[in-house]
Amino acid sequence: QVQLVESGGGLVQAGGSLILSCVASGNISKVNGMGWYRTVPGKERELVGWIQPNNLVNFRTRDMEARWTITRDYDRDTVYLRMVRMKPEDSGLYQCNSVPPGLGPLRAWGQGTQVTVSS
Repeated sequence: QVQLVESGGGLVQAGGSLILSCVASGNISKVNGMGWYRTVPGKERELVGWIQPNNLVNFRTRDMEARWTITRDYDRDTVYLRMVRMKPEDSGLYQCNSVPPGLGPLRAWGQGTQVTVSS
């Protein structure tokens, strides 16, 4: 089983930027799609963006697509989420996993990284 460790979150002012990292403890090269998920209080975890093996990236909303980027480093088994021009509604606990989650060696969720955007 491969562990996922997310980092890079924090408190940022509206308009600021963050780069989140998701590092896998083992090889995830055979996991096709990798995504970033977000949980906010009172709501279920949702998929906000994902990257496919051909590096095609999709986001949940066009607004996210206009401000965020997802990249993947296969050599480092790492997935990144770069967020710019951040908004308070971007706040939440961000986690990565396969799309759909739990594929192959990715049976467990990582702790996630908290993002808080102040207005």
